[in-house]
Amino acid sequence: MSVRPTSAKAIAAPRSVKDLHLGETGTICCLKDPEMALKLLEMGCIPGTQVRLNSRAPLGCPITLVVGEAADYTLSLRVSEAATIMLKE
Repeated sequence: MSVRPTSAKAIAAPRSVKDLHLGETGTICCLKDPEMALKLLEMGCIPGTQVRLNSRAPLGCPITLVVGEAADYTLSLRVSEAATIMLKE
């Protein structure tokens, strides 16, 4: 049995808005679902925009995001929609 050497830097899995913790921020990289993309773009989820997870409903869905660095507005999304918004590493 051979053992592969591990690299010093672990390869991180792509993260989505769904993976954010309360108060954590991230920058939108891209939108994964072409059918949902237009709706999300119209709501301000544009690549390069910073978002912060503001709250989660008691059962986990929906979530609210603060969109924009200057806290432009708060957006409420289903978790399934948030999973299509990918973040930069």
